[in-house]
Amino acid sequence: MSFTDEAWARTAHLRAAIDGCRFLRELGAGTLDPAVFRHYLEQDALYLAGYGRALALLAARAPDVAAAAFWASSAQGAAVVETALHADLLGSGALPPSEAAGGGAVLASPTTQGYVSYLVATAATAPYAVAVAAVLPCFWVYADVARRLAGSAAAVLDAGAEHPYARWIAAYDAEGFHASVATARRLADEAAAAAGDPAPLHEAFATATRYEFLFWETALDREGWSLPLTAPVPA
Repeated sequence: MSFTDEAWARTAHLRAAIDGCRFLRELGAGTLDPAVFRHYLEQDALYLAGYGRALALLAARAPDVAAAAFWASSAQGAAVVETALHADLLGSGALPPSEAAGGGAVLASPTTQGYVSYLVATAATAPYAVAVAAVLPCFWVYADVARRLAGSAAAVLDAGAEHPYARWIAAYDAEGFHASVATARRLADEAAAAAGDPAPLHEAFATATRYEFLFWETALDREGWSLPLTAPVPA
């Protein structure tokens, strides 16, 4: 069994939890609260900026030109293509206004900050193979979830109803994205074969998959920080 096949099997319980997320069920049905979807998009935009940095670090450490080119291209896709999609959806007027305090910048939630910090630190300091295992779930789990959500969205559209999130779902169920998943899996298997001990790779893959679950799970409640960074200014 390849590393990626085994990693996928080992995280079946985490992916079952992901599939059971109310956020994703309502997203697929098109009934998700637009305010929740805005919160998710705002946090995902912050996440993608960090994920792009992690992929760029991975590109610099890749063992050959082909692998470096793939990770660099993926970094650009996260930083430019996906971020542009999010910005377009956020600025479309179809979603409620941002709830950022005083109309200021959106702050990363505890989960967003934790996930990004984990990926960037792993990409910068862990062995290359471990870093590849850590970034893989964002490719693979998203594509796997989007394929099922696409079926739910298609059923809504076939019934003659509008689906407000069909465009987002379609972006992650595109054949080009699935092709990127296949390449990322191949590079992970090649890195695992050269690494020797697979245990740290499995831990990294499972940790990132758990963060994938938390990202969607906490989005439903629009997770924020319980205490502000600075004390309120007295009136």
